[in-house]
Amino acid sequence: MSRKCFVTGGSTGIGRAIVEQFAREGYDVAFVHLDDDENAASLVRQVGLQHLGQCFAKSIDLSTDDGPMQAAEFARQRLGRVDVLVNNAGVTRLESVLDLTESTLQYLFALNYRAPLILTREIASCMIADDIRGSVIFTASTRGYRAYPGDAVYGGLKAALIRSAESLALDLAPHGIRVNCVAPGAIQVRNSPSHALFYKKLGARIPLQRAGRPLDVARAVVWLASDEAGYITGTTLKVDGGLILPGMPERTSDADAGWGTPMRNPRDDQSKEDK
Repeated sequence: MSRKCFVTGGSTGIGRAIVEQFAREGYDVAFVHLDDDENAASLVRQVGLQHLGQCFAKSIDLSTDDGPMQAAEFARQRLGRVDVLVNNAGVTRLESVLDLTESTLQYLFALNYRAPLILTREIASCMIADDIRGSVIFTASTRGYRAYPGDAVYGGLKAALIRSAESLALDLAPHGIRVNCVAPGAIQVRNSPSHALFYKKLGARIPLQRAGRPLDVARAVVWLASDEAGYITGTTLKVDGGLILPGMPERTSDADAGWGTPMRNPRDDQSKEDK
């Protein structure tokens, strides 16, 4: 019997890569998106052509009061049971607190924090009822660890999600359900010329010398859900190429070496003299 995975925000970017990767592993997958019918339909077709498992999609606004409950019901109806829940949907809004409106605050809270917790409650309850030793994974962010200007709300909510996942792991461990996070950083989810140029320049400043790809995150998510990670719960796996490692110097100009450039070894000079 195929295992079942439910993904939020699955039509594009990181979410799409997650859906594709679970389908590649033989899962039946259902996902929700927001008013992105064309991309969602193309993904369902792609999974149907390339993989044996089934794929289902539905547009649901998770920021509404009943959106998370609708999503949970959709997952139950289409999949029958859920072995893996990936709370991926979210949106970034960066602005100074001086410009912050209550409507923006409420929207970000509802989508980035309230929805994943309610979905976890509903899907975990189903896992327990079905005697499934399942896995719940949150897409957090390295912004949950490092402060940036204009990021009090989005980054703060991701930090809250990371902390909440630790308590959820304790709540659900007696039922054999594992709860973990991935924390992406500098992931190129768009490929327009302007985005490509931005991430090319940013990649030179990252220790591993490139920006991340959605597939990098998807592989981490699928691994965390696998039996290979069966003794891991309550942790957050950074997927950022070393972007926020402590002690890495930030580049101040294009002339500077930037992150990931090793310090000069005096022995290199000696080697040159010997030649």
